[in-house]
Amino acid sequence: MPNDKDRPLVLVDGSSYLYRAFHALPPLTNSHGEPTGAVYGVANMLRRLLKDYDTDEVVVVFDAKGPTFRDEMFPEYKATRPPMPDDLVAQIEPLHELVRAMGFPVLVVDGVEADDVIGTLAERARAEGRPVVISTGDKDMAQLVGEGVTLVNTMTGTTLDRDGVIEKFGVAPEQIVDYLALIGDKVDNVPGIPGVGPKTAAKWLQKYGTLENLVAHADEIGGKVGERLREHLDQLPLSKRLVTIRRDLDLDLPPEALRLREPDRERLRELFRRLEFRSWLRELEEAVAGEAVNEDEGGAAVQVDRDGYEAILDEARLEHWLERLAQAELFAFDTETTDLDYMRARVVGMSFAVAPGEAAYLPLAHDYPGAPAQLDFERVMARLRPLLEDPQRAKLGHHLKYDRNVLANHGITLRGIRHDTMLESYLYDSSARQHDLDSLCQRYLDHCNIKYEEVAGKGAKQIPFNQVALEQAVPYAAEDADLCLRLHRHLWPLLEEREGPKRVYEEIEIPLIPVLSDMERTGVLIDTALLGRISQELAERMAELEQRAHALAGEPFNLGSTKQLRHILFDKLGIPPLKKTPKGEPSTAEEVLVQLAEEYELPRVILDWRSLSKLKSTYTDKLPQMVNPDTGRVHTSYHQAVAATGRLSSSDPNLQNIPIRTREGRRIREAFVAPPGRVILAADYSQIELRIMAHLSGDEGLLRAFAEGRDIHRATAAEVFGVPEDQVTDEQRRAAKAINFGLIYGMSAFGLAKQLGVDRAIAQEYIDLYFARYPGVRRYMDETREKARRQGFVETLFGRRLYLPEIRSRNAQRRQYAERTAINAPMQGTAADIIKRAMIDLHGWIGDGHGARLAMIMQVHDELVFEIDSDFVDTARGEIEQRMSRAAELRVPLEVGIGVGANWEEAH
Repeated sequence: MPNDKDRPLVLVDGSSYLYRAFHALPPLTNSHGEPTGAVYGVANMLRRLLKDYDTDEVVVVFDAKGPTFRDEMFPEYKATRPPMPDDLVAQIEPLHELVRAMGFPVLVVDGVEADDVIGTLAERARAEGRPVVISTGDKDMAQLVGEGVTLVNTMTGTTLDRDGVIEKFGVAPEQIVDYLALIGDKVDNVPGIPGVGPKTAAKWLQKYGTLENLVAHADEIGGKVGERLREHLDQLPLSKRLVTIRRDLDLDLPPEALRLREPDRERLRELFRRLEFRSWLRELEEAVAGEAVNEDEGGAAVQVDRDGYEAILDEARLEHWLERLAQAELFAFDTETTDLDYMRARVVGMSFAVAPGEAAYLPLAHDYPGAPAQLDFERVMARLRPLLEDPQRAKLGHHLKYDRNVLANHGITLRGIRHDTMLESYLYDSSARQHDLDSLCQRYLDHCNIKYEEVAGKGAKQIPFNQVALEQAVPYAAEDADLCLRLHRHLWPLLEEREGPKRVYEEIEIPLIPVLSDMERTGVLIDTALLGRISQELAERMAELEQRAHALAGEPFNLGSTKQLRHILFDKLGIPPLKKTPKGEPSTAEEVLVQLAEEYELPRVILDWRSLSKLKSTYTDKLPQMVNPDTGRVHTSYHQAVAATGRLSSSDPNLQNIPIRTREGRRIREAFVAPPGRVILAADYSQIELRIMAHLSGDEGLLRAFAEGRDIHRATAAEVFGVPEDQVTDEQRRAAKAINFGLIYGMSAFGLAKQLGVDRAIAQEYIDLYFARYPGVRRYMDETREKARRQGFVETLFGRRLYLPEIRSRNAQRRQYAERTAINAPMQGTAADIIKRAMIDLHGWIGDGHGARLAMIMQVHDELVFEIDSDFVDTARGEIEQRMSRAAELRVPLEVGIGVGANWEEAH
């Protein structure tokens, strides 16, 4: 056992972590609308800290309310800081309560900052010969580093000792105060020397050693920066005093004030219930009962013994694992490959797990010098084929669509996909930002996986996996399978508790995996010659726009240069800026140029040029480069776990963003062609979100209009403007269309007025008339908002959930955005569910003997695109229309528009 002097004193900068957790983590709230994200983030960090350090002295220090001695010294200190957000203020008191209940000593000292308390305690411990660990994310604390004192950033896992400070800042810890005095601090309003940044300050201190010596040699510093130094020498002493952390406070603390106490379990239970940290509550209650469990979000760490992983290098171990896999009710499976591109990737090895801690890696193609002998590739793949292709053998993986695609390169069709932890996480909480395996293990299992870069290197020095030594490859690969299994055992019970999301997972998302995989591998044929001609046309049009822009500006300039454009618009032409960047410069962002284009021609020319430039670089230039040399086709990647509403997205290329309202966008669609003997068929749901609105709202007027097959926009115009349908003008129909779609997306009267080019009062009158004619819509919107506020989420018709943590936010802007999302998400999400159900049904029909005659090749929003034998079009058209129409039972008919042509555009 180490004695007390060997154990570190851990000093936690609670205020630093409170701010960082608030801004870094997604905003969380409990069912009462109280913000909880920052409390959760700091508490989770403290839990991790206890695991990392063997000590009984951990002190959490927070800033006190009110002014400090620095404010007396310099009244403008921190005067430029914006006020603390209300959602953060509300979390301070519950955080203090929770930290104390966890058993941590909490220090809040009036008249000084948390930094000064930490500095004083660190100095005392150093004098006693005790090691000190300061847990913070504040760069100012680097001045405290020295013999026995280190900094650790628990949120990033980085540690700074003396050498680390020098490497990071370019100066030693004893020079940090001088360094900070020179660069100043805009956030805290510490003056510093204008124009002096970290590099300049470090260079000066490397040469002159101290601030005083630099001041003595100020005349030697040349250029404008030297002039600024000399002009502001008088404020350097003040800056230095402001950034110097005090180490001499009179803190009358008994020894027990720094010691950890036993957690107050009863108080913790109350706080966990109030804050709705259900996993921690469950862990606490089970721990009291003497049971060891893993928790829901960020709790007890999974203990992984990587020494238990094995490599399968001989027939005996292969036979052993094949038998175990055959007997397993469910096994986790992962491939290691040569490439992230699923069409080019080849298998290097596979990993399997059948129980927590029981995992193996089967290397098959590691060919670095000195690599051990491995089993014959083709023979092993032949042995694995029956297992991998058996639909009755349940498989588990993370993002198994990729593994399915890679195995197809070796002639193996992966079947029996029962679970996918990426999709489990996504269906459990689609609003979470990340669903990759590493992030989920960190979040749910409190375990840090071996990173790919740790075994293969980074950047230009990164090696392919077949070059990774087995000593590193085995624990890396086997851990992926092992942790995937553990993650599933954790996530699946959570998902099972939510009937709707569980149903969507089992009936839509899991069955969709092979559908998307087959679509991706089929790809789409591209007319590269046509794209080349379109690219040339775009270049010519861009050149014309460039000439026009130069004429309007009165001089040539680079249209792609933000700096030059800013100078032309705001300095030379004197156009009033509408918005500023975070650095205080006039903004030239697209939304700004759109507003300016209403009055000035040059912004409109710039917008047109940017639009064409994006089409050229993203599609006409890039698509030909993306054609796979083996298939002659372009193969996109569809993503299931990105859009919170359930919509699919795609990348490389992104098929969802090709504009359809511009001539240039339609021209690009002409390049998506059918091969000889085939045609393109495009099937598109007609006004599906409006039909879903009619179904969900039950509004009699909307239901009647759709049931009678009327033009919904013309019918709406007739209702709103009080005229017969046959007398509705084109302008009235356009206004009705804007209202129909605008209300779905929460458009305000201001937004509608802007879109229609009318006064706000007129736009409000249109909206009021709409709700008077369609009262069911208003009732649905009001009830949905209230339901979302009450339960914290909304659902699609099929049970997909979208959580809305900001629906009870005190910030009006955030709350209103969440309310708009609450209204739109059930419609957009239901539309996504419907087309996915249609895809699954059609994929089954195509696979049932029709795969040689047609293929589903693209999905774009509410549209499916097929490639069909010319003599099979009539049969396919009827099946596609029928199956898409019956993908959901709504109170209004689902209409499908179908077009056929030699290319995608012609099929519209």
